Amino acid sequence: MWTYAAKRLLSAIPTLLLLIALTFFMLRAAPGGPFDTERALPPEVQAQVEAAYHLNEPLWEQFGRYLGALLQGDLGPSYQYPGYSVNELIADGLPVSLTLGAVAMALALLLGCGAGAIAALNQNRVADYGVMTLAMTGISLPTFVIAPLLILAFAVTLGWLPAGGWDRASSAVLPVLALALPQVAVVARLMRGSMIEVLRQNYIRTARAKGLTASRVILRHALKPALMPVLSYVGPAAATLITGSVVVEQIFSVPGIGRHFVQGALNRDYTVVMGVVVFYGTLIIGFNLLVDLLYGALDPRVRQK
Repeated sequence: MWTYAAKRLLSAIPTLLLLIALTFFMLRAAPGGPFDTERALPPEVQAQVEAAYHLNEPLWEQFGRYLGALLQGDLGPSYQYPGYSVNELIADGLPVSLTLGAVAMALALLLGCGAGAIAALNQNRVADYGVMTLAMTGISLPTFVIAPLLILAFAVTLGWLPAGGWDRASSAVLPVLALALPQVAVVARLMRGSMIEVLRQNYIRTARAKGLTASRVILRHALKPALMPVLSYVGPAAATLITGSVVVEQIFSVPGIGRHFVQGALNRDYTVVMGVVVFYGTLIIGFNLLVDLLYGALDPRVRQK
């Protein structure tokens, strides 16, 4: 298992380096800079500011300097928030973004697996058509459409929940729903297809022929293999929920990492954008590695590849 994990980890390092390089040079290629304002600075002041942040050096030197600091865990200072480092900004918003992502992921797995299993057990019946119709609707609607609709329905029309903020527990309900609903739809479709395929296997017919109850056949023999495709999807989905909170945090005024990313992009705050991209990239690679390990634990044949 350790050899398998080491191989997966080593294969992820070039991906992360490529992500860092592409983001770094694309940011520098974009017009404008972190100290460009409506009122231009005097040339001598502009030169001093750029020298203080090493922005006057050639790009390859800036990139090498950034990689050196990154190896030490330093994401650099923020250009637009004097006195704050990118590490501090991410640490400040991380609990909020992780809370949103974790709760949304748990909700998506619970509702999605349940709905998909119900649809599979009632294939080509009313329950199956109903679940798949809702799933297709959820997949078709992006988060930036679902979020305003939730605000309009539950905050403006009914007045049950706050439309934004992060000052009470009820403030998390709408952001979590906006993040979870599209993932519920995807998980339900995956679970339905996988469960239908598993229920047609010979060992399921054998279990039924032995006189086992339907619930025992499903829970003991069908559920575990049916969850394998869902498990493969969990890694990217978890990262998608955390990174997808960029839009949701803006709409609901939630003080997470996503708001820092958007403001950093608008203000050309290179280090903040780079820091968030590196952090999210590491999360995605970490989640995928964890899923690979879990997949290998559930299916020993995977470890032999």
